[in-house]
Amino acid sequence: MWMVCLSGGKDSYGHLAALLDLRWQGALSAELLVCNLDQGQPGFPKHVLPEYLETLGVPYRIVTEDTYSVVTEKVPEGQTYCSLCSRLRRGILYRVAREEGCDAVVLGHHRDDALETFMMNMMHGGRLAAMPPKLRNDQGDLHVLRPLIFCAEKDLQKWADLCQFPIIPCNLCGTQEGLQRAAMKDLLNRWEERKPGQRDVMFRALQNVRPSHLVDDRIWDFREV
Repeated sequence: MWMVCLSGGKDSYGHLAALLDLRWQGALSAELLVCNLDQGQPGFPKHVLPEYLETLGVPYRIVTEDTYSVVTEKVPEGQTYCSLCSRLRRGILYRVAREEGCDAVVLGHHRDDALETFMMNMMHGGRLAAMPPKLRNDQGDLHVLRPLIFCAEKDLQKWADLCQFPIIPCNLCGTQEGLQRAAMKDLLNRWEERKPGQRDVMFRALQNVRPSHLVDDRIWDFREV
């Protein structure tokens, strides 16, 4: 069974729609369980996702965990919430997947998410890493799947507009200033304006890695003559 994470954003609606279509075609044999994590954000419209999922007739689980209060309490003023929020959310989703007997967690990350993550890791984390389409978690008991990783965000936005998904905005971090991911998105946008197709080139680079041409001595002993 796959646990399909649904946040209420365009990307998660898009990957749920794609998976349901594959199920309808008979191209996907895995059973699907939709999961939404209600993080206790003020004004969160709790009725939207259950009502939408009822119309689809898919099994789902709504998990309520007040990570909002934890994040706003623990993160010092002037710092962004994303890192702690992401860790808390991931831990809860993994726990729920285990409780439900799922062997995979499916996320709606797309190509632009992968590029932004790569840029953040390189410029702020000091490492070369992005988002793979498939990986096994550190505990080794769950796969993390990203079926939209080859899709451009602009195409997902067009799809969401066409399908009129009931979008729920994230009010926790969307209005914060100084977000690293927003800065990387802006940088990529400016590159794309100057040279259309730059995102495609960069994403191809993530698929054409040559470790021997980097400087990681865990891969190659440069001291050996």
